[in-house]
Amino acid sequence: MKISTRLTETSIPWLFALLTGLAYGLALFHAGFYWDDWPFAWAAHFIGPESFIGSFMRVRPFLGPIFWFTTSLLPETPFAWQSFALIMRFLLTLAAWWAFRQIWPVHPWQTLLAALAFLIYPGYSQHWVAFTHINQELIPLLFYILSFGMTGLTLHTAMGARRRTMLGLLLLTLGVFPTEYFLSLEPLRFLFILSIFSEQEKGWKPILWRSIKAWIPYLAVWGLNALWLLVYYRSGVYANYVVVLGETAASPTGIAADFFSASLEAVWKAGLYAWALLPILAARALSAPSTWLALGAAGLALGLLWLFLRRLSLAQPFSASQTWAIHAILIGLTGLALGRLPSWAAGLPLTLQSSFDRFTVSMFLAASLLVAGLLTLVFRRERAWLFAAALVIAVGVGQQVYSANIFRRDWERQRSLYWQLAWRIPALAPGTVLLTDEVEIDYETDYSLTAPLNWMYAPNFSGARLPYLVLGVGERPNRLPALEPGYPFEFAYRPVRFYGDTSQAILFLAPPGSCLRILDPAFDSEATFGKDSPLLRQLLPLSNPSLIVTDAPAPSLPQSVFGPEPPPSWCYYYARAELARQRGDWREVARLGDEASARGFRPAAPVEWLPFIEAYALTGQGEQAKMLSQAALQTASMRKGVCAVWQRVAQTQPIPAGLCP
Repeated sequence: MKISTRLTETSIPWLFALLTGLAYGLALFHAGFYWDDWPFAWAAHFIGPESFIGSFMRVRPFLGPIFWFTTSLLPETPFAWQSFALIMRFLLTLAAWWAFRQIWPVHPWQTLLAALAFLIYPGYSQHWVAFTHINQELIPLLFYILSFGMTGLTLHTAMGARRRTMLGLLLLTLGVFPTEYFLSLEPLRFLFILSIFSEQEKGWKPILWRSIKAWIPYLAVWGLNALWLLVYYRSGVYANYVVVLGETAASPTGIAADFFSASLEAVWKAGLYAWALLPILAARALSAPSTWLALGAAGLALGLLWLFLRRLSLAQPFSASQTWAIHAILIGLTGLALGRLPSWAAGLPLTLQSSFDRFTVSMFLAASLLVAGLLTLVFRRERAWLFAAALVIAVGVGQQVYSANIFRRDWERQRSLYWQLAWRIPALAPGTVLLTDEVEIDYETDYSLTAPLNWMYAPNFSGARLPYLVLGVGERPNRLPALEPGYPFEFAYRPVRFYGDTSQAILFLAPPGSCLRILDPAFDSEATFGKDSPLLRQLLPLSNPSLIVTDAPAPSLPQSVFGPEPPPSWCYYYARAELARQRGDWREVARLGDEASARGFRPAAPVEWLPFIEAYALTGQGEQAKMLSQAALQTASMRKGVCAVWQRVAQTQPIPAGLCP
């Protein structure tokens, strides 16, 4: 008996699951918390899920219950939220596939392609900022997509229309009220309705009239949400984004022109250019292992998709419907413009491969339909269409793997920073602010880093007064009352506040590729910054390392949040040496230098030689101090820093000849 090798529609969710794992699951054990994930996770852990209800009242009041619900179910660990992100991706794709099929039940091949494009849409690189985006956007988006599908089901099925309409209105409410990301998407429903009725009857007048009548209930909910936002924004309670209606617009004509330009940008970047990101980025770094991993994932996805689609049998045979293609393209173009409207109105840019590409979340649906429509319009023959579809989706899979590596490296850098803090700062006086000129990590800000700092040094926190704060003064220039000692200030950190004083500050640097450094006016100057920074020169006198409790045990970092302690590296020895230098234990600094050298470790930045040069000189190892000085002086900019060390040493012994005139 011959066994059929054909695949049916029931196998499609398995394809979604495989592609979800391939595109997003490879980094499951290597991704962490990013951006606003940290303050959300910290608040859930230390204050409780109920805190989100109050803390969102001035930002997005209907978003608080979503955070409360999810944080009541999930622990505050990266693994839990990255796992939940995979589940959400899968559920969103199932919802999109279901919705597309309800709208266009006689075009199963095209709706499958649109769902696959939705799953791996490459213009959105923020999947791994899971805690933030699951709650703020993806859960409301799930409801909104289901509401679209419910509308399609209602219009194609006569029985139970009223009940389905009510359910669709409820889903719309849950999708549009929590966040303004999807405020402008509702006209897409009208276009979906038009497309449905255009396949059922002829004549544009009856089609238009039926479409308007079908849309009215949803239009009422949409209008209610708009009214609510208008009242809320003007109430004085709202404290989030400000509507600027385009930065260059000074008149209605200017506003319209500005939005038209932003819409064209959205069509180009989010609708077209996003699908070419992998080849472009791969060509720039072809030798990088992460590039080859992404290309390998794309190749594997291509083979999987080609085999699957070739063996797939659906209710209707393949047909490249040009009418459907035109509908999908028009809806896609309109949806891209509508999806750009909220972020454009707030004056925010649309930049791919950055945190700003989070705004493409409101363009997922439109971009997916656009690419499915274009492929259907161009490729009329089944074999060519199947291969083109498999290739485009495979490239998207590879792009998401490429993005995953960016977040993996970011998480590694974060973890390294936190452990260096633990090695360098055993304990910290409450009320201390850690200052820097700028936070030089891609997907974190000072606001983000404040949460892990408090998690580390206030593990038993309770109350409303935040013990510690990280402040990037260059990024928040008006947060300090003055760059002088003796000025009190406060900082709101939902749902708590930090109360500090400019006299209780420590200055730090965490440059890419180098170790964390606590700057001390006794040892540091502009010669040791490693960069030209007038702001650091102003901040240096505020730095008071005596706020570090040097004889306390090292903080205990929970592995479920921060990961295991990494093995000793150069930065481990440098951090411990700086701590020993602060205690005045020069022999310990020299011992750490010997151990680091014996293990083959060397600094990436020559400024990190300085504490060891001083330690060797002060412990009678002048030749070793001279050798390290000569190594540091191979970098011309290090002369002032090296000479400053020897000038301090010169108070007890002479400077070796030829080092510092």
